[in-house]
This record gives sequence, C-alpha cells and structure tokens, in this order.
Amino acid sequence: MPRLERLALSRATVDRATEHRTDPAFLEKAWADPRASVIVVRDGRAPVSDDRAHLRFLPAAELGDVAERYFLGIDQEGVPYFAVRDQAGPEGPWAGLREIGGLLDDRDAGLLVHAQALANWHAAHGHCARCGAPTSPAEGGHVRRCPECGADHFPRTDPAIIVLVTDDRDRCLLGHGAHWPPGRFSTLAGFVEPGESLEHAVVREVREESGVIVTDPTYAGSQPWPFPSSLMLGFFARAVTTDIRVDGLEVTEARWFTREELGAAFESGQVLPPPGVSIARRLIEAWFEGDRLGAGGDR
Repeated sequence: MPRLERLALSRATVDRATEHRTDPAFLEKAWADPRASVIVVRDGRAPVSDDRAHLRFLPAAELGDVAERYFLGIDQEGVPYFAVRDQAGPEGPWAGLREIGGLLDDRDAGLLVHAQALANWHAAHGHCARCGAPTSPAEGGHVRRCPECGADHFPRTDPAIIVLVTDDRDRCLLGHGAHWPPGRFSTLAGFVEPGESLEHAVVREVREESGVIVTDPTYAGSQPWPFPSSLMLGFFARAVTTDIRVDGLEVTEARWFTREELGAAFESGQVLPPPGVSIARRLIEAWFEGDRLGAGGDR
C-alpha cells in the first residue's frame, strides 16, 4: 500500500517560530504589528468566508489587550498569527474543521488545526495537576505555568492508531461504532496505551474490537485530529484470522468487504463512508484505488 500524501489536516505553511515563544518582548511586538492576524475559536468553530474556503482573521489591534492569546507563527512575509478563544468574532458564517478542513488552503488548514488544538487544551487545563492552583499561559500559549509550585504543563496530544485491515482474499475490514448513525462504517481505531508501541496498539485494538488477529502493521501517514487532542497514526495491516467477534461496546458490527461490495454499498447508501477530511477515508481509498467513495460519515 502507498504512503498517504497531503492529508487534509496535516498541511501547513506558516513557520511556528518556536524560538520566539520564550521572548515576551518579541511576542508583544508581534501582537502590536499592524499586520498581526488573529483566529477566534469558539465552541470548536472559527469565522470563515461565505464560500467556507478561507478563514476570516481579525486584526490584533481590534481585539486590544486579550488576557490569553496563543502565538501560532509567522509566514514568509513576516505576518504574525495568533489565536484567541471565546472572544466575540466578526459577523458571518462560522465553521469547524470537520466541515471545512478539506476546503481550506494549506496555510489556513494548518493555522486552524494549531489554533483549535491549543484552544481545546487551554480550556481543559486551567488548574495545576500537581497542586490544583489556577495556572496561566506562558511561552506564547504553549505552556501553562503554576504560580504556586512552579510546575510547567505542556499541551497534550493523545496518539491513536487507525488501521485498514485486509485479508488474503483482498477484502477490507470495516466496523460500525456504537455511537454512530445507522449505516456508517469506517476503519478500526483506538488510543495507544502507556508503555505500548504503535505496532502493538494496532494488533491489540483490532483484536479487542473485532476479534481478528493481524500482523505486519505498516505505517501509512498521520494527521492531527483535535477533537479534542488526538494524533491519528494510520496503518495498513494483514489479517491472520478472519472470524469476527465484535466487542459490542465500541464496535457493534464489523464486516469484510470486497471492492465490488463496498462500491455498491456506498452507491446505494447502505453504507456511509468517512468524509474526505478523515484519514480513514484516505486509507480506504488507497486500497480501493480511487476517490469513488461519495460523501458523509466521520473519522
């Protein structure tokens, strides 16, 4: 199977300029730059153009002195970018990454993924995990610092594997999640456990969710999935057994599909495919050999 290129949420052009995060004077100067552009993130959504193909930025000067602002980086023209959360934004449409991640250009896709991931983390980590005191953002929003015990807390990323399993008859294995609408099928996925390698996580998750034993996990690509804080690590794997015994908790049904069966099920609407923004969609397409899956679905 080929490596997956240009995954929708893995694109970016803005330099994160990490060397400037520990320089408060630089960050203040960047915020005061008349070109400074700000993404407002609220409830997982950001302002977008009417055609939903571009982000709508606010000038930093219009926001004034915001208590929490997150430095996203600098583009090739020297324009600084920031994100803020839960602020009033411009009138017009707002949308989230699931809706527009595949429509945005490389710059805007990378900025919104970065902004959304930081906003999610800050919203959930306002207190120190060591002593419980309220924390405050530092280093351009990429650290939360405790004023009581001095602990630094860093943004969280939860690694999760997602895998397309095939068997010796060249069928693929797809499952139906317990909380999904009827007809939705996707690749199997799950979080990596502490002390576990990615390859072991692939084998364990497939066995837990479907009862199928797999071998030869092959890395295919990755993309951030900030819902709220995952990094999806895509794999292909080969089935050693084919008997299905779903766990009934996370996965309520799993099925083997030939290309003909899957194509017909998508066309009839009997099976809903993952959307173009998801790595699941790209894994299936790589096996299916073509973007013929239609629209709809999730993950």
